[in-house]
Amino acid sequence: MDLVHHTPLEAAHLALGAKLVSFGGWDMPIAYESGTIAEHRACRTDAVVFDVSHLGTVRLSGEEAFDTLQRTLSNDLNRIQPGRAQYTHLLNEQGGVVDDIIVWWVGEDRFDVMPNASNTTSARAALGGTDVTKERVVLALQGPLARTKVATFAPDAASVGRFCVREFSYKGTTVVAAGTGYTGEDGIEVAVPIDVAEDFFAEVLKAGIIPAGLGARDTLRLEAGLPLHGHELSPTISPLQAKLNWVIGWNKPTFIGRAALEAEKAAGVSRSLVGIVTEGRQPPREGSSIEHDGVTVGLVTSGNFSPMLETGIAMGFLDASSELAAGDEVQVVVRGRALSGRLVSLPFWPPKDR
Repeated sequence: MDLVHHTPLEAAHLALGAKLVSFGGWDMPIAYESGTIAEHRACRTDAVVFDVSHLGTVRLSGEEAFDTLQRTLSNDLNRIQPGRAQYTHLLNEQGGVVDDIIVWWVGEDRFDVMPNASNTTSARAALGGTDVTKERVVLALQGPLARTKVATFAPDAASVGRFCVREFSYKGTTVVAAGTGYTGEDGIEVAVPIDVAEDFFAEVLKAGIIPAGLGARDTLRLEAGLPLHGHELSPTISPLQAKLNWVIGWNKPTFIGRAALEAEKAAGVSRSLVGIVTEGRQPPREGSSIEHDGVTVGLVTSGNFSPMLETGIAMGFLDASSELAAGDEVQVVVRGRALSGRLVSLPFWPPKDR
């Protein structure tokens, strides 16, 4: 029995020269023949398409859907309305992040909840609903020219507002578009039913949108200072430690993990997420220690080479007791070698003077 999931567009990716890797239980493109750095830069300057069908979709419908999401997830749906999307967290009772999630409020009583690939089962266990992941392909169309190019074949998708959600017709089939992404660039994500997915993907490529893999998606989100579950977020890391207080609906009477977050807020966090820029092209790596004057003060959770800044960048957690701040010098110890660096405010890109 094949326990690995496959995107319905796998044959198309292989024909484009994609290298597939296992990610969250799915075989997904990590890069194409052009390579991760070229794909990354294309997203910053032009337009790329990511197949992110490995993300889950759990659909909640009916009169109880709103109340279920409100009492379970951290953010407050009263901040938005139908036709909008919202970033939120599923927490445990200790205030840790079981998963970070995007909710697409598609219709009055319909919500498409999008967890990370490996957390779909956990999300459904907490929320109920129907797993419709295998019924659609999700494509992320990102970059400063993405909307212009998408408008040539799907103008309704191209005009969806930032963090807005819209249904539109493509070849007589209903497709959902959302003004969301995970790159730091403008763009949209579309959930395309499988029966028209290959045709839609072909039109994306015909419009001059460049295929990009999950390698570029990771370096893009790192430059944009966006957290990745399992790195900057986890069941032992709270949204307060990750500096995501805005994801918490403090005005709601209840949600899972609220009491723990209230206690942490009152006591003060023990660690906080920081950005680090290192000297030279050698990238910091996950698990590297952050040191100051020979004393370990934190740990790197994500690190890589920045294709736009052309230097090493990292995110990690700094002990609150260190009292260090943006601009202070630190060292990142990678395999016994200390890289000189400095703390910076996130995101890394775009640069503050851009």
